[in-house]
Amino acid sequence: MEEELIAGKHSVTEAMRSGRTINKIWIAENAQKHLTLPIVAEAKKLGIVIQQVDRRKLDQLTPDVQHQGVVAQVAPYAYAEVDDLLLAAEAKGEAPFLIILDEIEDPHNLGSILRTADCTGAHGVIVPKRRSAQITATVSKTSAGAVEYVPVARVTNLSQTMDQLKEKGVWIVGTDLEAVQDMYETNVFDGPVAIVIGNEGKGIGRLIREKCDVLVKLPMSGRINSLNASVAAGVVMYEVLRRRRDQG
Repeated sequence: MEEELIAGKHSVTEAMRSGRTINKIWIAENAQKHLTLPIVAEAKKLGIVIQQVDRRKLDQLTPDVQHQGVVAQVAPYAYAEVDDLLLAAEAKGEAPFLIILDEIEDPHNLGSILRTADCTGAHGVIVPKRRSAQITATVSKTSAGAVEYVPVARVTNLSQTMDQLKEKGVWIVGTDLEAVQDMYETNVFDGPVAIVIGNEGKGIGRLIREKCDVLVKLPMSGRINSLNASVAAGVVMYEVLRRRRDQG
């Protein structure tokens, strides 16, 4: 299997902490010591090979990512199964709280959503195999290491997956500008829930929208009527967290 690269202090640190298999870590010769010393110390404890290299080599390895002078070569990202996400909720004695991403294409958005999913206690994220950002070095860096803790399931058919979740009692809630119901005036977040976030430009696709149990909109008071997908996802995730804390 192909190896993957992750870059940046947080991404590499969390990959080591989570026990992900790391084959090698490259450190730029002129990297800031306060960033790299803790990584070098941890890598030595774990017996990971460390190589000092010219910063330009790291620029070539991860041209689209700010690597902070640290790049690691890791085993391929291990996607979860949808059942694993439900089992994670069960193990915590919590009602499932999942995020379904309908063709989110920007890796920065995916990374930000993973970071917020970790902060709000979501049990996992579901992405389609096609026409969707996958887990890459950019996603890992944007997620600030959250990618190592929030399981991501990759599915062939999002519509079928939604049917399976419904059979297991999970309520599917779509976010849609055209929805009638206001997010703050509904109780759909109180039980087992999967939040659907649509594509950055088109929103939720027609078939997926029809599969949702309910559609809700985020209230808008400004003149611009759309939020960045990861910001919208964050607002909804924090509303779920707030409701759950209120319920105790």
